[in-house]
Amino acid sequence: MALFARGFRPFFLLAAAHAAVVVPLWVGVIHGELAAPAWIGPSVWHAHEMLFGFCGAAIAGFLLTSVPVWTGTLAVAGPRLAGLAALWLAGRVAMLAAGRAPLTAALVDLAFLPALAAAIAPAIYGAGARRNFGFPLVLLGLAAGNACVHAEALGSAPGTAGVGLRTGVDLVALLVVVIGGRIVPAFTSNALRRSNAATEARAPAWAERAAVPAFLIFAAADVVWPASRGSGVTAGLAAVVLAARMSGWRSLRVLGDPLLGSLHLGQAWVVAGLACLAASDLAAVWSRSVAVHAFTAGAFGTMILAVMTRVALGHTGRPLSAPPSAVAAYVLVTLGALLRTLAVAAAPGASFLVLTLAGVLWSGAFVVFLVGYTAVLIAPRVDGKPG
Repeated sequence: MALFARGFRPFFLLAAAHAAVVVPLWVGVIHGELAAPAWIGPSVWHAHEMLFGFCGAAIAGFLLTSVPVWTGTLAVAGPRLAGLAALWLAGRVAMLAAGRAPLTAALVDLAFLPALAAAIAPAIYGAGARRNFGFPLVLLGLAAGNACVHAEALGSAPGTAGVGLRTGVDLVALLVVVIGGRIVPAFTSNALRRSNAATEARAPAWAERAAVPAFLIFAAADVVWPASRGSGVTAGLAAVVLAARMSGWRSLRVLGDPLLGSLHLGQAWVVAGLACLAASDLAAVWSRSVAVHAFTAGAFGTMILAVMTRVALGHTGRPLSAPPSAVAAYVLVTLGALLRTLAVAAAPGASFLVLTLAGVLWSGAFVVFLVGYTAVLIAPRVDGKPG
């Protein structure tokens, strides 16, 4: 079946479907019309599912597709890929019943990320691809963060859920920084060459070298000393470094190309998230939740959608031209993220209505993706090539 020919196919569908369903469920919870699973608490359940459910599926789809390209190895496909997808889905079902059987839910949910790491590690380490050695370790770090959340739910380690969620947010953001630093300038330079532009996307050398270390320093401070002067200062420094890195990417030159401009917008959200965290931690300008959602709703939502819409076209043999559904999805996810951050910060008294509208718009972006891309993801390649 074409659906299990490459990792992006089932996991991009699962990620979009999860976002399209879980966010409206959350809106129902905050309206008091639905009850969240009786776990640690509704907010923790919401954060957990968006990080380890939605982001976990999107990361799986990207890595299972990219690692064979990076390493020149065979892709995980067929029954193995179907098994991984079933394991992710079992975790989502288990989390719905987590209040009744927390230990079972923990065991089922915790199995996916280590299994994903085990699926890609042999190709990465066997090929000696040093620049990719960190990806299985990040997956194991995400699994550790997930374990911290479950440990508090089981009553074995009170107070660890917050550590686990911050670890999850920072590690997913790290992937956005690392992967974005590779694909955004490369795709942008290719586009500029096709347009015969006498320039290319190249970050200042110092910013390129400092981007990941600066973010790692912030992440360490954020996990250990959240909402402190240390986390605020390191967030501000990381924002400056990543903004400097983007300064050489010629973002304004390519905004007319939706597939490419959306990738730049996703990276800009990372800078905005860091700047918002710095303002929150150093001056309490707004709640830390606003800043965190600049990462999650803004950077994660935009970057995941941008990658899914581009990869699904390129890896099925289709032209890299954004269909109307992709453009509509970019608009919706951006409006949803802006409402969840700027509007809530500007008018906290109206946040209940704003949260509802933001959730509808943000999840609507993934509904539109499903409408426009399901046929692409389940059908064979249009050029007749395998995979």
